[in-house]
Amino acid sequence: MAHIPDGVLSAPMLIGGGLVSAALLAVALRHLDYDRLPQAAVLSAAFFVSSLISVPVGPSSVHLLLNGLMGLLLGWTALPALFVALLLQAVFFGFGGILTLGVNTLNMALPALICALALAPLMRRVAPRRRLWVGAAAGGIGVMSTAALVAINLGLSGQAFLPAAKVLVLTYIPLAVVEAIITATVVAFLQRVAPEFLIHDEVGHV
Repeated sequence: MAHIPDGVLSAPMLIGGGLVSAALLAVALRHLDYDRLPQAAVLSAAFFVSSLISVPVGPSSVHLLLNGLMGLLLGWTALPALFVALLLQAVFFGFGGILTLGVNTLNMALPALICALALAPLMRRVAPRRRLWVGAAAGGIGVMSTAALVAINLGLSGQAFLPAAKVLVLTYIPLAVVEAIITATVVAFLQRVAPEFLIHDEVGHV
């Protein structure tokens, strides 16, 4: 349940998440890499489709996030790419909510930004054959960071949500492993066919 629906979170959480997301998006638009817009469109579409498909895991359900991969490849451009996909999901499918759009964007975009700033620079420093491990780390960090943020949102919105928050984090551990494998595979593929995508100067630039 990475997409939090309307009517769940408290007003302070909704307002705070919306303001932080708006601030990050404003910064991201200043750092927008126009050369990366085609890749951003492809990855945003991949996120849009894959995250609509939920798989039951215990009492909850999970879906692919791809935010670690997007942060690694797009840098700051991942933030507006995720925002647009989440907005379209909320409008056309009711996935998530309009009121929670800011919080949902923050929960998925902030981990992408962390991967961009912390892991993307490693692509230049490590040997090419080891870049897939950076990809694996980004995939796992993206998922678990989102799970932690969603759990915090729920926990701070009311004591009744604490059990659900704890369960949610546990259910996302298998997804983190899956996304680590997927992201590592994509990085390994790009290393063979288009390594310039992995070492772009602006990825991770603040």
